[in-house]
Amino acid sequence: MHVHTLIIGAGPGGLACAKILAEQGIDTIVLERKKVIGPKVCAGGITWSGLISRVPETLAEKSFPKQYIKTPFQNICIQEKTAIIATVNREKLGQHMAQLAHDAGAKIRTGVIVRKIHTGALLVIDKENGTEEEISFDNLVGADGSSSLVRRFLKLESKRLGIGINYQIPGDVPKMEWHLNNRLFGNGYAWIFPHVDTISIGAYADRKTMAPGKLKDNLISWAGKQGYDLKQHPAHAEYINYDYQGWHFANIFLVGDAAGLASGLTGEGIYPAIISGEQIALTIANPDHSTAIMDGLISRHDKHSRMVAISGKNGLLNSVLAELVTLGLRSGMIKFGKLEMAV
Repeated sequence: MHVHTLIIGAGPGGLACAKILAEQGIDTIVLERKKVIGPKVCAGGITWSGLISRVPETLAEKSFPKQYIKTPFQNICIQEKTAIIATVNREKLGQHMAQLAHDAGAKIRTGVIVRKIHTGALLVIDKENGTEEEISFDNLVGADGSSSLVRRFLKLESKRLGIGINYQIPGDVPKMEWHLNNRLFGNGYAWIFPHVDTISIGAYADRKTMAPGKLKDNLISWAGKQGYDLKQHPAHAEYINYDYQGWHFANIFLVGDAAGLASGLTGEGIYPAIISGEQIALTIANPDHSTAIMDGLISRHDKHSRMVAISGKNGLLNSVLAELVTLGLRSGMIKFGKLEMAV
């Protein structure tokens, strides 16, 4: 079997890429190893500057014009006229984007495992019936996350990684909260994000500043003091790749986390995945397509990575920086949007 463009991974980035390619009349197949599209370890927050305006109102569970930020020395609330962040259900978002890609003409196959990638082709196996198949391609798009097989095929290492741990528990709270505490969360943070009938409680940190096991223990202990017993709920964890080394390699392209385009500072990944997926599709359709939007995304990513490197030098420096940023947000000298990946 041969296809013009083969996309591995039916996350937001892969589906955004597939939709635009199909709209351009390009023969496109998306392969997804999971049977159900959408679920992923994620706090489910989308920013106003980034994605809220792109997502149908029916998919936004709750919107928040106020953000509460707490540090060891400050407890602030910042407010805008419009929503700063909204929460979404990742499975519903995935199903919505899959439907758009399907309606545009892209073929989506779930429950398919990529066994091996060759030059110009790959071997896949259907999880349900065990049959193997070789699919050749003109273009290959790796949208297969932080542990990307396509990235490994290109022999790109992933040394700069963050770790995200999330608990989705029953409940309803009115506030969206961010908690910065170097002792507990390294140069990352903990969050409390309200959804419909559930609450996302989790933590993110650069792996170099906090080991995953310690981050989990600290999160459970901290959450208990906030009134949440996480021990009775399952934890979900995932590495977040921000080790960017390029996105275009001849006829092979990398999207989102596979390219290392997630934010090392905040762990934000949905926006860079969708933007890079869209821009790669436009580049495949037209090799002369401008790289300005990708260049802007990469520039913002580089700024976030430099901030991670600086804040990760030592705990005292990170604590001082966290207090200064929080003070800047409180005074209005720093806008919340400056901490987002949106350009």
